[in-house]
Amino acid sequence: MLMAHPAVLQDLIAQYETLTLLGAGKSTPQARQRLADISYTLCVATGTGDTDMALIAARHRLSGARPDDDSLLQTSASPAAPPAV
Repeated sequence: MLMAHPAVLQDLIAQYETLTLLGAGKSTPQARQRLADISYTLCVATGTGDTDMALIAARHRLSGARPDDDSLLQTSASPAAPPAV
């Protein structure tokens, strides 16, 4: 599988987050289409079929990702419990 350049992934993530933050999913047809295009491109660039997994995979491939990051292994929608103090 071809791997997208980290700069491309960073740009796609930034565009997706901006469009989502601005409410593109509930906006004009053009904004919804742009969000759909970015989501599709993220999926293709990461080899995934789901936008959430594409975002996780893209972030995981960026230089700041920790090698022991287990975010891909979590199956629960709820966040992990905070550590005991």
